[in-house]
Amino acid sequence: MKYLLMIYTNPASQDAIASSHDEVMAEVDALMRELGESGELVGGQALDGPESARTVKVRGGVPAVTDGPFLEAKEYLAGYLIVDCPNVERATEIAARWPDARLCAMEVRPIINEISA
Repeated sequence: MKYLLMIYTNPASQDAIASSHDEVMAEVDALMRELGESGELVGGQALDGPESARTVKVRGGVPAVTDGPFLEAKEYLAGYLIVDCPNVERATEIAARWPDARLCAMEVRPIINEISA
């Protein structure tokens, strides 16, 4: 089963990452290598900050576009991983090992339908 692991961050966690950047990146690299070798890593990407986001809402057939994320929140989606593993427990275990889980948060969701191009 495939799972989306959403990586959340906030200013405080970004400061923590900046102060120990090499250690955090070594941890991420090791985990990515492990997931690649096990065949569990499907993909993932880092996202630009919320200042470059746009929110699009269509009401009554009229699109309204605003700058920034949908909600005024201190936490924001910083990136994601897609893993293919046997169960939600394994996906949760992977998320718990990601540095952002201790610095901010990780969210785990099953992918129920894939859209192919």
